[in-house]
Amino acid sequence: MVTAVQSLPRPPEPVRITVAPRTPALRHLGPNWYAAVMGTAVVASAGAALPLDVPGRGPVLTGVWALSVVLLATVVAGRTGHWVRHRDQARAHLLDPAVAPFYGCLSMALLAVGTGTLTVGRGVVGEGPAVAVAFALFGAGTTVGLVGAVAVPYLMVVRHRVEAGGASPVWLLPVVAPMVSAASGPLLVPYLPPGQWREAALFGCYAMFGLSLLATLLILTMVFSRLVHHGPLPLATTPALFLVLGPLGQSTTAVNKLADAAPGVLDAPYASGMGVLAVVYGVPVMGFALLWLTLAAAMVVRAARRGMPFTLGWWAFTFPVGTCVTGAQSLADRTGLVAYQWTATALYGFLVVAWAVAGTLTLRGLLRGELLRAPR
Repeated sequence: MVTAVQSLPRPPEPVRITVAPRTPALRHLGPNWYAAVMGTAVVASAGAALPLDVPGRGPVLTGVWALSVVLLATVVAGRTGHWVRHRDQARAHLLDPAVAPFYGCLSMALLAVGTGTLTVGRGVVGEGPAVAVAFALFGAGTTVGLVGAVAVPYLMVVRHRVEAGGASPVWLLPVVAPMVSAASGPLLVPYLPPGQWREAALFGCYAMFGLSLLATLLILTMVFSRLVHHGPLPLATTPALFLVLGPLGQSTTAVNKLADAAPGVLDAPYASGMGVLAVVYGVPVMGFALLWLTLAAAMVVRAARRGMPFTLGWWAFTFPVGTCVTGAQSLADRTGLVAYQWTATALYGFLVVAWAVAGTLTLRGLLRGELLRAPR
């Protein structure tokens, strides 16, 4: 007789609980966060440029400008903490060819808020304080922008290792910053002493216009070559195609604002010539901007149908489009063509929707902690 031996139940294995190390909130706070400041500030300044009679427009634009000021202070404080507490990561960002170009966003954020302060915030803080703040932010933003326009391309040449076909629209960010200065500077020219001061400021803005324009042409050819030879951008980075609109719209804005500031600063032949240049340059460039907008939008629709995820890159739908709003409106003011007014209004409608969507999704990502994690 065989007796079955009943096996005793095995004791349960101990449960091992692994606690992931908590990532400091500031460690992965990159310079791309300044894009949210730029996108918010341009909603206010571009809205103020449109001659629309909409009830409640003034208070709404003032509120958006105030939000941009708060965002600028918050991001500057966060980025300062990033450099103080996580210098290794900050240096790694500078040596990363995908992140380093975003250092141009600091300059543009300062300049965008300064322009908003002068055009929208003046009714709140007064003309004197608004002009003082605008001058301070213009000086800081221009200095940072000119340094970045040299330093980032230098790092790209001597330190970064970019593979063939690795050209990206984000390369435009450091070189387009001086163009933002060229568009902001003319607003401050009337507040300078007459004579040499105003003339030097005006020609200095024209020099930054040329600096940024020629650098943009070099990079834009590489970006288009990359698209043609290597296909569309990865889904997550497809919104970066809208960055090309930045130098196009901003240069059109700049050349018109400079022409507005030229009378009384330059002699009559040159002042009138600047007005001619504004039309001769602005009309073709705005046409190309609309062509690129259509191409980029088609690429984004294609990427969205394939599951394009949300990233901070969605803020590319805001500031570059805002520069096209001000560019089209500048041409409308100079030529009197209603078509440009309609174009500016339609683009502003797109800008407001894009800003609302990007802002909502960014806030949701912050509350969930997704946007401050280490990139995968």
